[in-house]
Amino acid sequence: MFKNIRYDIKSILERDPAARNGFEVFLLYPGFHALLYHRVSHWLYRHNMKFLARWVSQTCKFWTGIEIHPGANIGRGLLIDHGAGVVIGETAEIGDNCTIYQGVTLGGTGKDVGKRHPTLGNNVMIGAGAKVLGPFKVGDNAKIAANAVVLSEVEENSTCVGVPGRMVKRAGKRVSADLDQIHIPDPVSMELCKVLVRLEKLEKQLAEKEEAEK
Repeated sequence: MFKNIRYDIKSILERDPAARNGFEVFLLYPGFHALLYHRVSHWLYRHNMKFLARWVSQTCKFWTGIEIHPGANIGRGLLIDHGAGVVIGETAEIGDNCTIYQGVTLGGTGKDVGKRHPTLGNNVMIGAGAKVLGPFKVGDNAKIAANAVVLSEVEENSTCVGVPGRMVKRAGKRVSADLDQIHIPDPVSMELCKVLVRLEKLEKQLAEKEEAEK
C-alpha cells in the first residue's frame, strides 16, 4: 500500500502542472485522498467487511465529493483532477496511470447483471462530464472527450467524442465518418416511418379482402 501511495503522488506530480510538491499533493488533493480512502475500503470489501467498506467509501464521498464503490478495482497512478461529481461503480476496473476529470461517471445501463461497469486500460484519459456506461473495454491510451456518452467498446490509441460516442481518431489519424452529430438520423422518426409503411400494407390487404368478399 505504501509503495502505491508513493507511486500515486509521483504520478500526480508528473501529470498535473499545478502540483508543486508531494507534500501539497498529500495534504490538499481530494483526488489523492479519494484514492487513499478507496485503498482502505477495497481491502475491507475483499475481506468481506462490506458494511465497513461502504462506510469508508461514503465518508470519502462526504469529504471529497468523489464516490468510488469499494468493489471497484483501481490500478496505480490514477489522477482524479478536480474530482467533484466523479462516480465509479462496483464492477469498474481502472488500469495504471489513468486520468479522470470532474463529473465523470463509470457506470452501468441497468440492463446488465454481474459485470455492469466499464474496464479502462492503461493511460486512459476521460474528459470532464463524460459518461462511460456498460461492461465493455476502453483500450490502452484511449481518450474520451468532455461530455461524451460512451456505450460501446473504445479501441486502444483512439479518441472518442460526442453523444452517442463515436471514434474520430485512431493511432493519431483522423477517422472519416459518414455521419456527424448534426445530421445523425432521428431514431424516433425512423421508427415512425416503419410503422407508417406497415400500416399502409395492412390497409391495402384489408381493402383487397373487402373487395374479394363483395
